[in-house]
Amino acid sequence: MVRFLGRSWARSTSRPSGLRARPRRDRPGRAHGRRTQQVPHRPAGRQGDGEQPPGSAGARSGLGGRSVAGQVFLLQVAIVLLLVVAAAGALVLQVRHDSTTEARNRSLAVAETFADAPGTREALSAPDPTAVLQPRAEAARTGSKVDFIVVMNTDGIRYTHPKPDRIGKKFVGTLGPALAGKSFTEEITGTLGPLVQAVVPIKADDGKVVGLVSAGITTENVGGVGDRQLPLLLTAAAAALALALAGTALVSRRLLRQTHGLGPFEMTRMYEHHDAVLHAVREGVLIVGGEGTLLLANDEAHRLLDLPEDAEGRHVLELGLDAGTGALLASGHVVTDEVRLVGDRLLAVNQRPTDLKGGPAGSVATLRDSTELRAVSGRAEVAREHLKLLYDAGVGIGTTLDVTRTAEELAEVAVPRFADFVTVDLAEAVLSGEEPDAGTSLRRTALSGIRKDAPLYGVGERIGFIASTPQAQSLGTGEAVVAPALKEAHGWLAQDLERTAQVVEYGIHSLITVPLRAGHLVMGVANFWRSEKPEPFDEEELALAEELVARAAVSIDNARRYTREHTMAETLQRSLLPRNLPEQSALDISYRYLPAQAGVGGDWFDVLPLSGARVALVVGDVVGHGLHAAATMGRLRTAVHNFSALDLPPDELLGLLDELVGRIDQDEATEDGSAAITGATCLYAVYDPTTRQCTVARAGHPPPAVVRPDGSVDFPEVPAGPPLGLGGLPFETAELKLEEGSRLVLYTDGLVEDRERDIDVGLELLRTALTGADRSPEDTCQAVLNALLPPRPSDDIALIVAGTRALGADRIAEWRVPSDPAAVGEVRGSVTRQLTEWDLDDLAFTTELILSELVTNAIRYGTGPIEVRMILDRSLICEVFDGSNTSPHLRYAASTDEGGRGLFLVAQLTERWGTRYTPAGKVLWTEQALP
Repeated sequence: MVRFLGRSWARSTSRPSGLRARPRRDRPGRAHGRRTQQVPHRPAGRQGDGEQPPGSAGARSGLGGRSVAGQVFLLQVAIVLLLVVAAAGALVLQVRHDSTTEARNRSLAVAETFADAPGTREALSAPDPTAVLQPRAEAARTGSKVDFIVVMNTDGIRYTHPKPDRIGKKFVGTLGPALAGKSFTEEITGTLGPLVQAVVPIKADDGKVVGLVSAGITTENVGGVGDRQLPLLLTAAAAALALALAGTALVSRRLLRQTHGLGPFEMTRMYEHHDAVLHAVREGVLIVGGEGTLLLANDEAHRLLDLPEDAEGRHVLELGLDAGTGALLASGHVVTDEVRLVGDRLLAVNQRPTDLKGGPAGSVATLRDSTELRAVSGRAEVAREHLKLLYDAGVGIGTTLDVTRTAEELAEVAVPRFADFVTVDLAEAVLSGEEPDAGTSLRRTALSGIRKDAPLYGVGERIGFIASTPQAQSLGTGEAVVAPALKEAHGWLAQDLERTAQVVEYGIHSLITVPLRAGHLVMGVANFWRSEKPEPFDEEELALAEELVARAAVSIDNARRYTREHTMAETLQRSLLPRNLPEQSALDISYRYLPAQAGVGGDWFDVLPLSGARVALVVGDVVGHGLHAAATMGRLRTAVHNFSALDLPPDELLGLLDELVGRIDQDEATEDGSAAITGATCLYAVYDPTTRQCTVARAGHPPPAVVRPDGSVDFPEVPAGPPLGLGGLPFETAELKLEEGSRLVLYTDGLVEDRERDIDVGLELLRTALTGADRSPEDTCQAVLNALLPPRPSDDIALIVAGTRALGADRIAEWRVPSDPAAVGEVRGSVTRQLTEWDLDDLAFTTELILSELVTNAIRYGTGPIEVRMILDRSLICEVFDGSNTSPHLRYAASTDEGGRGLFLVAQLTERWGTRYTPAGKVLWTEQALP
């Protein structure tokens, strides 16, 4: 109907000849068919003058050219045929032209290459040039896929030819340009037939032409490509022609079927029929122009809207309609079955624009009298509101994976559209992510209402429902319960006589209690309370409440499961992170660790005391979240602990970690070879307080920041290195000289980068937050988090701020020891004097014994230079340097062995001892507890 009306309107201002103007309508109540033209009955089997039904022989002959469809068909066939023939011819000519051009280029390239080849020019002066050049020419001809390569002298006498009987004879072709020193190509008929050939000069060092080389391809081979492609081109052209003919035939037949061969007279009569139907239907039809002018209104529209006689041609806002209806018709907005009250009638309005597919501007509206459906429409509106409520619940409930927030969303979405007050009571186990136990003791999790002073249990209160209450019944049976009149619900009144009396007095009179079920689990109940609307809850509203709560229960259970998994992962992660930092004197350390809100990740950090009063700082990040990331983080942290015990340089330690991550990926690969690749980054720094030197290496991790004592901040250039797990690429270190009182800042990318902030912006914010002198590491940590911490971190954040300290020269003693056993005594004397100066006489004997053994081993088994260093820190540290890379090993000496007991004594007299390697050799070190 709308399609027809749009067409009718398009003809309303300029009707075709033969279409009479519609006379004035009678007012409502008069016969609608009075003004309709009577259409003569057409005998069966006759469609009009010369017209036959679709599918008849006449319709089939419509493609023969007598109809417009047939003429269009023939014209399209001719055009397609010409295009196909022209395209095929052009393709053939193009292929042959390209083949000839390719033959010229290839012949010229082969001839020039052979002419410039080593030995070609020298062979011309040989006693027998043919013996030298003929094998080379034939090999080059076969490899380059040309038909001949001919080498000749400047007189054109051939030295080579594919046919040996032609050697020694005159070359057929033009030689002048080549003798003048220019390369050229030509098409001639030679001894091999029509061909394309190139002639190239062979020049001596002084530029003189000493010979010529010709290479060519016969015309048979040049055109072979085009000839071979010709059948394919003709086949494609035939297929294209067939498809085009078939498509043209289908389009023409469709045009023939749709027009039925109608002429102008038949089309005029068809519009008269449509005009008659328009004013006879029992549905109001209005056509409104683009500027709001009423162009057409049928009799039923006049009756339903009580339009004046001269309504057509006037603006719809001037027709005496109510403001809402007039504005709707003038706007042209799309509406579908919009029910409007016009006078005492309830009209269903449908409206569509007419310019969707290039038609004239305006709209078509239809009106249907649905007054008898007034009562039904009220119920339909209620049902629509209920469906809208369920839709909003699906969108608004479960936006987060937080149990409490999900319960609050359920309460908020139902107030006030369904209930005046909503409360949600959940088992405490659900709030912590566990499965609830059987029982009726719940905690009020959410409360929402139209007012804040309702005498209901408050949020957070623990409620134990007695067996007679609707809540207890819902928890026990798993079914919803409705209490239409609370003042008569004795089971509910018995819960708390004082509070329930206050609730009834407040005006709350009806209740629906629905259990929050997820499978077999009953997690709690949702209570819907009514006070404003006098009618109690009915069975239809009970079904709506059940549907609403069922959707919310799924989200609450998902949040519960997530809470459990998140708690487990966070517990695992916390257990894998350091709980207390070890005691050391090199750095003053403060740190922060904040897990992501969305899920536990794999960030970690560590502070590891090393030999020689040094301290290692580690910060790492495993890509991803959840238990897998936390477990991988634990494995890497344990590996770093083990590798650091070997006193490895930072770059070597990262290399071992890289191999470990690669093995983790191999171990976790499935049978089909698919596995989640473990991605991780790490930064490892070693600070030595005796030299204030910090050695740093990183594997794809953000660079460290250094805050100088004057408060300035810089990000040292530390080679980035690839992330762990890529394998095959080395890591590099950077040496930083840190003044005492500097602050070394290490962090993970969650601090400086998130979805809304690029890492460069984050680094600038970090620089600003760190700038400033006279701040302790603890204050620095807090300032950084205040400036950069997002409201809901999407990634873990690990932050370490280490204030550097330095060991004074008065706490370090060093001696150079000659490679002479007699020097051991001098070392003992120096050690005794130094310990006396440090007031450590009690350690003199053991220290002398330890250093005597270590120095003796260095002199006997090592190489120079040999040095001894003692450091007074939290313990007494003794170190012996030598140039050997051989490390001694602890063993049990047999009773007959003369040696092998020295390291055993050292191990017994010290708390710790070990070996570390340096670029110049190794260091044997020991630590003794201070008295």
